[in-house]
Amino acid sequence: MILRLKDIRLEAGITQKKVANILKISEFTYSHYETEYVLIPIKHLLTFCAYFQVSVDYTFKLTDNKLYPNTNLNIDIHKIGQNLKEFRKENKLTQEKLAEFLNIGKGTIADYERGRYLIATPFLYQICKKYNISADYLLGKIDNPKYLP
Repeated sequence: MILRLKDIRLEAGITQKKVANILKISEFTYSHYETEYVLIPIKHLLTFCAYFQVSVDYTFKLTDNKLYPNTNLNIDIHKIGQNLKEFRKENKLTQEKLAEFLNIGKGTIADYERGRYLIATPFLYQICKKYNISADYLLGKIDNPKYLP
């Protein structure tokens, strides 16, 4: 997974320490996110994207579109679950097949779809990369584009 965290931060002229303060984490932890020694949790990724006003798709390097018009800054965990379930059914994937692809348990997919947990960053990225679907769409931040060119 290659993210644009460092590029976005440098373009804004902000230090790692400042980003760490925004995310309410240590500078050490944030530096690990930039080097991808540790994957950034989805809640920190969403805060990062909101602060820098960039799309998750842009941060994931799925598009060069920095921000979509009418981006919703608030997320609804139940909407995310609905979007994930809709995506799965559109692509004729069972929970078992999607879980197998992500190398996780079927129960985890069910929990995501029920809105019990936020989808983990690496799983979101894998789905978006393989199926060319917008992370921002799955996260309920935009209504379209649903699929990326």
